[in-house]
Amino acid sequence: MPVGLRSAIGFLGSALLATAVVGQNSTPHEGSKPFTVEDLVRLKRLTDPEVSPDGRYVAYVLRETDMDVNKGRTDIWLLDLGRKGAQPQRLTTDPANDSSPRWAPDSRTIYFLSTRSGQSQVWRLAIAGGEATRVTDYPLDIDSLKVSPRGDVLAVSMAVLPECTDLRCTKDMLDARGKDKATGRIYDKLFIRHWDAWSNGTRSHLFAARLNAAGTSASAPVDLSKSLDADVPSKPFGGDEDFAFSPDAASLVFSARIAGRTEPWSTNFDLFRVAVDGSAAPQNLTANNPAWDAQPVFLHNGDLAWLAMDRPGFEADRFHIMLKDAHTGATRSLTQSWDRSVSRLSAAPDGRNLLATADETGQAVLYLIDVKTGQPRKITGSGEVGDYAASQNKIVFSLASLGGPADLYLTTAAGGAPRQLTQVNRELLAGRQLSDFEQFSFKGWNDETVYGYVMKPYGFEPGKRYPVAFVVHGGPQASFQNIWSYRWNAQAFAGGGYAVVMIDFHGSPGYGQAFTDSISRDWGGKPLVDLQKGLAAALAKYDWLEGERACALGASYGGFMMNWIEGNWPDRFRCIVNHDGLFDQRMMYYATDELWFTEWENGGTQYDHPEEYEKFNPVDFVSKWHTPMLIIHGEQDFRIPYPQGIAAFTALQRRNVESKLVVFPDENHWVLKPANSILWYHSVLGWLDDHLKK
Repeated sequence: MPVGLRSAIGFLGSALLATAVVGQNSTPHEGSKPFTVEDLVRLKRLTDPEVSPDGRYVAYVLRETDMDVNKGRTDIWLLDLGRKGAQPQRLTTDPANDSSPRWAPDSRTIYFLSTRSGQSQVWRLAIAGGEATRVTDYPLDIDSLKVSPRGDVLAVSMAVLPECTDLRCTKDMLDARGKDKATGRIYDKLFIRHWDAWSNGTRSHLFAARLNAAGTSASAPVDLSKSLDADVPSKPFGGDEDFAFSPDAASLVFSARIAGRTEPWSTNFDLFRVAVDGSAAPQNLTANNPAWDAQPVFLHNGDLAWLAMDRPGFEADRFHIMLKDAHTGATRSLTQSWDRSVSRLSAAPDGRNLLATADETGQAVLYLIDVKTGQPRKITGSGEVGDYAASQNKIVFSLASLGGPADLYLTTAAGGAPRQLTQVNRELLAGRQLSDFEQFSFKGWNDETVYGYVMKPYGFEPGKRYPVAFVVHGGPQASFQNIWSYRWNAQAFAGGGYAVVMIDFHGSPGYGQAFTDSISRDWGGKPLVDLQKGLAAALAKYDWLEGERACALGASYGGFMMNWIEGNWPDRFRCIVNHDGLFDQRMMYYATDELWFTEWENGGTQYDHPEEYEKFNPVDFVSKWHTPMLIIHGEQDFRIPYPQGIAAFTALQRRNVESKLVVFPDENHWVLKPANSILWYHSVLGWLDDHLKK
């Protein structure tokens, strides 16, 4: 199931093909120990690189896990790009969380968010040294931050009660609710809950606050989106990519969904422009597009670029790039002929072209987009480009792969071999042996080319055969491509002694929009054929895979597929692992939060199209269930509510099928807390051990 907005290697001919694509930052295999679940949890996680305007420095966020308090904490680090051999320096050391580093125009000052005052507020730090000082002291937490090009205005977002006229009102009303002995919630429209939180009536609003001449304090914030019934940025995952300052810093453009009561089944986000002083109501720039408009980006000449979808209600539609001329107002699609969906958009170092990431045949690649022709040019090759930032002909990006977690790399718009800047997990990974992996292709449904990955187990020896973890991705418009995952980590399975097979079945992105579209209203059709043919192709290609000892595993849509396999491919696997899987399409429609997803995938509402919801409904095949299944679910999962997991467990127990249920009362659609993550992996690997090794 989806979590919000989504995120070339040439293979020719009809034969089964393979190529080694070990990630550019995969760790040398000098270690002797297997990579474990505990290692995975201990890894430092690098995110949010920000290059200074002069191109001299890059600041970034590093998350470290504190097992004593069972959570991660974040600090800001700095690397001097202009000094050869420079090592990263830790800028913040406070026990609180410091994040979202944003440069002032002088390239010597950083604004950032910190919880060190007990609330998330904006702080300021000179990179030359000294203590950080607080810039804002608002009654509410600040959720996102951006600094204007002139350094005189901050754009921030906060969750407010729309009926309130100031921030203190929201604070007082929420505090009063917390003291009320009556705990009932009353609603008269959806959303009543979203992702993992019940609605408390607040909206995320965008504010502008002016800095004093020294940049050390901010004025009272001006609510720029108060006239709109919308979240800015969007909930639950929106950030500062949802809004952008104009080059003259006089206005902001932001993305918002104005849908009223239709919000849970609408994907109609529009772009709005508003003066930073709030002197007029926001102006809708994309009212003529009933689908999704997102991620506004300004070029130096004032031209506005953004991402747009064409089909309302379809969150996995292709995001192409639109461009609006600052002088004529003319609007054109820049990449309409490029059959890839852009994940993230920003300006190139010269401010005259664009940078974009997109899935590409099993990789997540960074491209330079020519704004005159719309032609994309690859800057990176294999692996997964996550965050990136650019300035002064420098592009710094994070790169991960199936072979290792994210580190920073440096390149230019001209491309060429990137230079590695960080090795944040060098000490830990130096003592671990990470496994080799390989991409392969085969003829799937309708003899169309489908891709997958295989990974060797720890301690691989030629001539031996190894049990198989057959991992099925969620989404379903997602991918288990050449990426590093903390929730379904292939190296952790390999470290447990398992060969890993993963298939990018019909519905996966990065292979053309028609391939992505093909899963809708066919959840148990083409994808199941691809999985069946893909496993058979891998077994034929790699003689070290022991197909007689295989378990299937999946989460979300992958969990649906586990329930579907249980009733429609019941004799293939020795065991199944089902995390947050959909069991009953009918009840799913009425219990999930984002209705646009289920309505698109099933051709409309359940009451208008009940036959579509029954076409691929696992509950109708329970009479065939007999494969042992481990079920895992989070009680705070509102995307696929936990009764779906309990129902599947009940079905298994009633049929006397070997089964086990693991419930996390404090986790959502994902398992995020470190101790819970360790329990999750040990439960899963233990289940596999019981059925494939013992």
